[in-house]
Amino acid sequence: MVNENLPNIEQSGYSFFLSDIIGRKVLFNNKKIGKLQDIAIFETETIPEVTHFIVGRAFGYQALMIPWKKVIEITHDEIIIDIEDLERYEKEPVESQVLLKDHILDKKVLDMDDNELEVVYDVKLVMRNNKLYVTEVDSSKYGFLKRLGLKGLVNFIYSLADKIKTDTIPWTLVQPLPENISSFKGNVKLKVLKEKLLEIHPADLADILEELEPDQRLALFSELDTEHASDTLEEIEPRVQRDLISSLDKQKTVELINDMTPGQAADILAVLPADEADDILNLIAQQDKETAQKIELILDKQDEKILNFATSHFFKFSPTVTADEAIEVFHNEAKDKDVIMYLYVVDEEEKLVGVCDIKELLQAEPEDKLEEIMTTHIINLNPESTLIEASRMFSRYLFRAIPIIDENDVILGVIPYRDIINLDHRFI
Repeated sequence: MVNENLPNIEQSGYSFFLSDIIGRKVLFNNKKIGKLQDIAIFETETIPEVTHFIVGRAFGYQALMIPWKKVIEITHDEIIIDIEDLERYEKEPVESQVLLKDHILDKKVLDMDDNELEVVYDVKLVMRNNKLYVTEVDSSKYGFLKRLGLKGLVNFIYSLADKIKTDTIPWTLVQPLPENISSFKGNVKLKVLKEKLLEIHPADLADILEELEPDQRLALFSELDTEHASDTLEEIEPRVQRDLISSLDKQKTVELINDMTPGQAADILAVLPADEADDILNLIAQQDKETAQKIELILDKQDEKILNFATSHFFKFSPTVTADEAIEVFHNEAKDKDVIMYLYVVDEEEKLVGVCDIKELLQAEPEDKLEEIMTTHIINLNPESTLIEASRMFSRYLFRAIPIIDENDVILGVIPYRDIINLDHRFI
């Protein structure tokens, strides 16, 4: 809940809502000069930054555009500014500025198909490093009741609850508003369009999907290509994973799982009812019996040897390959690899002789050979290593992946960190 005692400007990290300060009196030289009429932003960054407080004045005087840096204090009932004189700030907002009260409040929130979801009742702002940012739009029942003038009653009711549930939408999911905003009378639309999906990181896309209704979630997920869908599915919380997979055609689920490592696949199937998991596992076995067996072993806990979690989709290079040659291969093949942070250097007998971090590769001179920049002190697992041993090794060294080698130093596979961390609950 918003605290009525708003902070000094220097208090970083404090958040409040637009409705809490709109209409608040503005003081200059200890005299009231007007009331806060609106707040202006520029949509030039992912998280918009407040540029001006707009102060409305009585008796026909022109409104003032006060730069945020001139606002020195916000208290529970007033805003204090420090300016040279009033006339210098008698200006109008420029066309490209967005006015939070005028342009955002009471607009409908639409999804990607122009279906109405909610109405914007409020806008959340956060102070950080002496700057004020817009972070979310509020479409909650609390926001609605505040707009009806029932804020005091609602605050009392909500104060009795153990947990206050809000329904806010991150600003990063809102599409940019028109450049010539002064005449904007449209609606706020979410930035979840087909052509933008591939630009959204799987972790962020998972957050979006978790907030949508089941039908909307399925429609959006169905627009993703297999690789992106597979990566996103891994990031979604188990409850939503279960609902989403149950809504998909089983053959589609198999395609997604085939794009995962055995460990990732086992973690996905583990959230499903046993009969559904068995059906999908049988379909996987028809295409790749060995992979299906690895997944089944992990699920049944019959064999927790680390090799079952290993992937063969990683980069292997000869020691004499140059940095320039390796970078070219990396650009062409990275999308098909499960491990891309490290390049594994092997000799003619597939013995692991060194590891090269991708950062080291990019910082090397084009003609440098991998044997000149690789690390020869290799931390590794062996085929008999267990999940617990692997987890402890990841915790100790903080690597993103660890190779598995046999008694002859031949590399057998690589275990990604994310596979182990996702399965920690199985053996802790």
